[in-house]
Amino acid sequence: MANGARNPYYARNLWSGFLFGLGLVAFFDEAVFHQLLNWHHFYDKSTTQMGLVSDGFFHAFSWFATIGGLFMYADLRRRQALWKTRWLGGVLLGMGVFQLYDGTVQHKLMQLHQIRYNVNILPYDLVWNITAVLMVIAGSIILLKTRRKAGTGGVTNPLSNE
Repeated sequence: MANGARNPYYARNLWSGFLFGLGLVAFFDEAVFHQLLNWHHFYDKSTTQMGLVSDGFFHAFSWFATIGGLFMYADLRRRQALWKTRWLGGVLLGMGVFQLYDGTVQHKLMQLHQIRYNVNILPYDLVWNITAVLMVIAGSIILLKTRRKAGTGGVTNPLSNE
């Protein structure tokens, strides 16, 4: 497919990946840290019951984002406008932005919850936020490279889905 045919959809490839990445990392956070490890709930400033209710809303949000991203992905495939490299950049950006928002705004500014309690939190915060920044950087690099390709007007192999 010519890049020119993809250009009208290059933003949609980004947003599909972004929503999917955001939902995926939120789901992973909720399933692993909230349920399996039981380290915290979405909202830890009240009773355990309220923590579980807040986890339910958080879980629903993560699935809506994931499913929304997948519907957009399916539409891009149907239109033969899926740009897998750009979509992957959006996934990494969505994952990183969510995790950075969670680690800075929800954990530190709003103090809704911490990653863990009754331990030295600094190593957890560092790993959490450094991982988030690395995902944002990787996703941004991929997106910048695909943005440049979209502007070249050159032809690519349609089977490569770069």
